[in-house]
Amino acid sequence: MIKLPEFVDERFLTHRLRSTSTAGIATGIVAILLWLYRYLTEHVIHWDLLGIALTFIVVKYAVFAWYRLKD
Repeated sequence: MIKLPEFVDERFLTHRLRSTSTAGIATGIVAILLWLYRYLTEHVIHWDLLGIALTFIVVKYAVFAWYRLKD
């Protein structure tokens, strides 16, 4: 059995969860804003950024619905 260090407790795991969630949300927002900026300035749709933005939106709301229905 693997023994975790003493500093890995419930607070550590909660902070890691929150920081990962915040980083994911920030990354999704940056992708959406970058896609919108390039669309408005260059009048070209960058499908890779749109795909990242849509993936962020779909995953966020799918996980939200999953937790909402399971609680």
